[in-house]
Amino acid sequence: MTRRAGSADLPLHHGRVPPWLGRRMARLGAVITQAIVHHYGRDEFLRRLAHPFWFQSFGAVMGMDWHSSGITTSVIGALKHGLGPLSGELGLTVCGGRGSHSRRTPEELVAVGERTGLDGAALARASRLVAKVDSAAVQDGFELYLHGFIVADDGKWVVVQQGMNGDSRYARRYHWLSDDLTSFVDAPHAAIEGQNQGEIVNLTDRRAEASRRGQLVLLRDQGPDRIVQAVAEHRGRAAPAAPPDAPFLPHLVMPAHHDVQPKDVMIRRLHGALAAAADSAPADFAELLLVPGVGARTVQALAMVAEVVHGAPCRFADPARFSLPHGGKDRHPYPVPTRVYDQTIGVLKAAVASARLGNDERLDAIRRLDRQSRRLERTASGPSLPAFIGEERRRSHEYGGRSVFGWEPPPEADHSAEPAPLSV
Repeated sequence: MTRRAGSADLPLHHGRVPPWLGRRMARLGAVITQAIVHHYGRDEFLRRLAHPFWFQSFGAVMGMDWHSSGITTSVIGALKHGLGPLSGELGLTVCGGRGSHSRRTPEELVAVGERTGLDGAALARASRLVAKVDSAAVQDGFELYLHGFIVADDGKWVVVQQGMNGDSRYARRYHWLSDDLTSFVDAPHAAIEGQNQGEIVNLTDRRAEASRRGQLVLLRDQGPDRIVQAVAEHRGRAAPAAPPDAPFLPHLVMPAHHDVQPKDVMIRRLHGALAAAADSAPADFAELLLVPGVGARTVQALAMVAEVVHGAPCRFADPARFSLPHGGKDRHPYPVPTRVYDQTIGVLKAAVASARLGNDERLDAIRRLDRQSRRLERTASGPSLPAFIGEERRRSHEYGGRSVFGWEPPPEADHSAEPAPLSV
């Protein structure tokens, strides 16, 4: 059983993740996955990957460009590298990827079947069918170039794939989930994300069942030559009216602008996280601060990472907010604070390691931090978004700020400034 879960439209960007960020993304993605599986189970992690808003927020918190097509490629790549050594422990395997990696997905799934006892051939067939639906049955102008297939040892899976439209300079991401899917060709999508590009051909819509049957009859009774002739005769005539809107699926549309603007962030939620970190952490989250070098800025980041682990779907309507813990590789909203990033990973790894030994105190502390953030956002106040971003940029060199343009230098007025203390 499978269904499409949602979709997203993203500005089409080219480029690669620098190695210094790619390694961190793999580590952070893996430890966030471990925390989610520990608290909520494997099925819940798959459901989250199938939600386009959560997926975008997940990529943003890992320091990728918060709005671009590159998030899809980088998140799938980070999970493939980060979860590879943990596949036996978590029972999750990431297959496929971009370009040539996507074409190797079926053979990777057959190998998963040999290792786990699953029907690898059936998984490979599902992979091919999902790709065919989004490339042939749904003709929306986007050519697929990425296919990621995440499968659990019990046979449940999620597919995230992406196509590009060179004319519009946008990419469209499609999410599939193997829950409640009864057909690959009859309304299978859980969601599709993307901007309206005009009329599309969607033969998977339930209302297209008659069309699917009719096409088979045409092919059987009249043959391909007569069909080609009929198409030629009708070419140039007015297109039929578009069908009514399909049943609602989560659909994310990211803006083209690079900078994070106030309209992109729910500021009260940012203020709640800042208030929880400033007012509550020293008193209530001492366990988090036992990791050497962890200071106030890292606890701020942890408050927002905690929401990625524990937040409900409605909390991810503004994915741009999740670029604020760890910035972005292209300096938007500010350079990646590598010291903070490393401390975030360190705290989470220590918490997960303790939980594996039966001590949930540190992971529970992170959950309480998320709860306090949500409670305090009702009344908390704080800086405007431009002021917050401006202060982060000003202090970026203290946090080990780094981007694709290099290390962030000290402010011009203080080129002799010493590096900040290790506590961040």
